[in-house]
Order: sequence, then C-alpha cells, then structure tokens
Amino acid sequence: MKLYVTPGSPYARMARIVVIEKGLENRVEVIFAQTRTAGSPYYQINPSGRVPYLVRDDGVGLEESAVICAYLDQLDGKPAFELPAGAEGWEARRLEALARSLVDGLSVWLRELYRPPNERSPGVIRHETDRAARMVDLWEREIGHPYLRGALNMAQLTLACALGLEARNPDFDWRTGHARLRDWYGRFAARPSFAATAPPAAKANSQ
Repeated sequence: MKLYVTPGSPYARMARIVVIEKGLENRVEVIFAQTRTAGSPYYQINPSGRVPYLVRDDGVGLEESAVICAYLDQLDGKPAFELPAGAEGWEARRLEALARSLVDGLSVWLRELYRPPNERSPGVIRHETDRAARMVDLWEREIGHPYLRGALNMAQLTLACALGLEARNPDFDWRTGHARLRDWYGRFAARPSFAATAPPAAKANSQ
C-alpha cells in the first residue's frame, strides 16, 4: 500500500502515527506528495489533492484521515483504536470531535498565514486565534477525562497532533496558563511514533 502525506499536515500525521503504532512500516509505503502546486503529478493519483491518501493493494484509494486510520487499524485483525461500546463510546466520540474541531480551526489559521501577506484575511486570523484560545481553555478542563489518560486512542492522537501545530505556527501559544495540558502533552510527545512524525518548524517568512 502507498500512503501519500505531506510533512506538515496534522491529518497526515495521524495516519503516519497509526502506521508506526500498528507496526505496518513493511506494508505501507509513506510517500511525500507535492500539493498546492499547479500541475503536480500527485493530482493524477488523487484529484482532490488532499492528504492523507491511501492507495490499497487493490488500487482503490481512500481519503479522509479518520477513514484511513480505521482501515489501517484493522489490517492485522486486531483493531486497537475502535470505539468503546455504549455510553463510553459516545464520550469517546465527543472528545474526538472536540479534538478534530481544534485541528480544523488551527489548519484554517495556518493556511491563512501561509498566504502572501497581501492576501491574508485579518478577520479570519482573528476569528481562528480567538477560537483556538477558547478551545485550549476547554481542553485544560477536559484533559483529566479518563479516556484521555488510558490506552492510546484517536481522541488522544488527534489532540496531540493539534497541539503539535505550535511548530508550524509560533503564534499558537497554548502552553501559557494550561499546566495540565502541558503535562499531558509532554507525556504523549515522548512516544516514538509522535517524535518520528514531527512537522518541520515554521519558515521564518511565513508570519
């Protein structure tokens, strides 16, 4: 199989972490795609140009990080990231959705910063800055939830990839005033899979 990614995408990072955590390195080839470039050969593979994108052994492509992570998880017949049953499952969904909301907003903010300065929208940047501040305050309260302290799951993985976007956007200061979140992230960041998929630091001229 071929997994197409970019080094800075938090969505692709989720899939890359699952590959490592599940020991699938020999079954899944990770390929860095060229996106947001006119005429990129990658568009012949995935017309949407998004990452991650998984091409299965039968040639069928899968898009969307949640779908790809779920597919990779079940390849060995021993899924580790499945949702719990009953009320615990709804809590898991709730927390994963909150983490996904943070990733989505941060991604909009980051894309705006990577536009040429004269094309950036101050309104969009201000909206996403404020949204991120509210969400991080919420996560400082939620981080004590047992689901975030137990075995590795998609809510944890998604939240960690969101917070890891500080490397791409120095204006995203989630650490100040959030001691519990800092402590949780520090433990998660020690995982070899997380360290191995760290995004490149922000370019000096991106701000």
